[in-house]
Amino acid sequence: MSWLRALKDTARSGMTVERARLEPLTALRAAVGLAIVIAAGLAFLGPGSAASSAFGAFMAAIATFQKSWRPRPVLALAAGLTLAVSTFIGYLVGSSATGLFLVLLAVWSFAASLMWAAGPTAGMIASGNVAIMLVTVTLPTSVPQAAGHAAMIAAGGVVQALLIVLFPVRRWGAQRDALADALAAEADYARRLRHDPVAHFDPEPLMRARAAATVTRRQARRRPAELHGARGLAERIRPVLASLADPAVGAPAEGPARDRVRELLAAAGSVLDAAERAIRHGEPVRLPAPDLAVLKSPDTADLLDGAPLRAARRLAALLDDVLETAEPGSGRTADPGESMLRPTLLALVPVVLKAVRAELRPGSPILRHALRVTAVTCAGYVIGQALPLGHAYWAPMASVMVMRPDFTQTYSRAVARFCGTLVGVAVATAVVQLVQPGMYLSGFLAVVSAGLMYVLMRTGYAVAQLFVSAYVVFLLGMGGVRWDQTVPDRVSLTLLGGLLAMLGYALYPAWETPRLRTRLADWVEALGEYAAAVLGQYADPAGAARGEVRRALLASRDARIAWQDALDRAEGEPVRHRGISRAAADEAAHALAALGQSVMLLEAHLPDRAQAPVPGAAALARALRTATREGAKAVRERRVPRWDGVRELSADWGAPESGVLRGAADQILESLDEVSQALGPASRAETRH
Repeated sequence: MSWLRALKDTARSGMTVERARLEPLTALRAAVGLAIVIAAGLAFLGPGSAASSAFGAFMAAIATFQKSWRPRPVLALAAGLTLAVSTFIGYLVGSSATGLFLVLLAVWSFAASLMWAAGPTAGMIASGNVAIMLVTVTLPTSVPQAAGHAAMIAAGGVVQALLIVLFPVRRWGAQRDALADALAAEADYARRLRHDPVAHFDPEPLMRARAAATVTRRQARRRPAELHGARGLAERIRPVLASLADPAVGAPAEGPARDRVRELLAAAGSVLDAAERAIRHGEPVRLPAPDLAVLKSPDTADLLDGAPLRAARRLAALLDDVLETAEPGSGRTADPGESMLRPTLLALVPVVLKAVRAELRPGSPILRHALRVTAVTCAGYVIGQALPLGHAYWAPMASVMVMRPDFTQTYSRAVARFCGTLVGVAVATAVVQLVQPGMYLSGFLAVVSAGLMYVLMRTGYAVAQLFVSAYVVFLLGMGGVRWDQTVPDRVSLTLLGGLLAMLGYALYPAWETPRLRTRLADWVEALGEYAAAVLGQYADPAGAARGEVRRALLASRDARIAWQDALDRAEGEPVRHRGISRAAADEAAHALAALGQSVMLLEAHLPDRAQAPVPGAAALARALRTATREGAKAVRERRVPRWDGVRELSADWGAPESGVLRGAADQILESLDEVSQALGPASRAETRH
């Protein structure tokens, strides 16, 4: 993709207004918290303290809207308290000398940018601390005042946290939505299998539900019963659906047995939809009787036999458990399986430090992001100070807020921030000119602007910036700052900060495109480990560790999602594909998804511990693990992977009477061959072309 096209695409992306689910009650609660701290500050401490507390409450509320499974009060407190510390330290250093503050800004920017290693929520909170610190350190005039301002900022976070505790809005709503989305995805999968018996399933909804089910100890004691075990049941239902539908191990492709399978899949979709609605809204399960009748029909035993019949009976039992678990207030919980407890913030510190240390290596995208943000922020601060404009902090603040570890988000946010700022300050200036608001009316207009931002922030960054800009104009107006003292400076310096951010990424990029082969190789290796773990269960049913299969499955899902995210980021980069074309990438991904499907079918028919070992399964597991590791190395080195060892063993492997094992083994080898074909000479020639 050329630079011109990339710039057009990112500009269009930044200005896109998306349809999103609005949360007006949550936004109202956040706006009320902001109004409380502004009103208290104006009434008792003056406009300066009111502005400080407003920044704390404002950023604390934004933190609670992030896509995190942490309790919302914890996010509000973390944002408010860390911002208070940043502000106080910034004033202590900045009041001494500009040079020392520049050093602190560099250290703070570098450390905050490294927090992206801990996840996007931590990165956003840390970046916001740097941005707001640039503003708040200019407000106090003495150390006691700085301590007072820091206390007011912390108080703003505390107020937001208390409001969340006292006035919860749709308690456990995010966890309900994640689990309901997983069940809805399973229902859709069941319906697609009726027409395409080998349809693929995107595991992302299940991964998101797993993340939502990882809770703190306090949350675990308070979690509704219907959220305990349905996710584990959904995990077990997916392979059963696939094994029932796939002609290689299930019913024949045509005939009465296939018709019954289609009826069972349709009924399963209806049952899962009913469970999804009940869990999402906390309502009783409403299910049409005919669907349960199909699942319980005795005719199924006359039409199906062997593996398909076992799958049908297993499906009916699992769906019964789903319905009982999803019934609010029933007290029925399925076995939740492994314990998934989220560490406290203090216990998380060593985990975050370990993740940060892992990124302190050459070639790390997070490290490059940290160096890039540090250089751009310091350059913006120096340039802003040198220009004959007031409020020099707006340039580095804009840079910090728009810069992200990837190209597309950085450039799209830079465009959106400037355009949103331009419109926002224009609208706010017009209101100020027409109304001439005083201190309290300016505070009220600031709260209204922030409330609208909270409501609409998920519809697009440009929309959010429009209301943020208006909020800042009204907030500064509380202290008597005239619009003509802020608007021209803010627009000009915001443009400067955005341009510096874009220039910084262009000069010191962290392109995802050259790493695509590495991501693909990671997926190949993870799937090989998953397949080997499943085959190990057939090799030694009595001594098999079921947890090994689960860990390998999760690792393969993580690798798949990492590959897809990398592919999405690379698509918008102004870089030629090095070693793999988009067509080859799509073909290889399709083949690997089919490989995962084949292994899942094997997992669906794992032998009981009392069964005898399958001859040759251990040898094939070793060959598959070795071949995929070597194949992953070949992919990284831009060679075509070969699977000769697997091919030789699979020719004589498995008991002839075991259709499940034979069919899955053949499909695994076929998928591996398709990966090699996708990465073969034709694909390389296409890339050069």
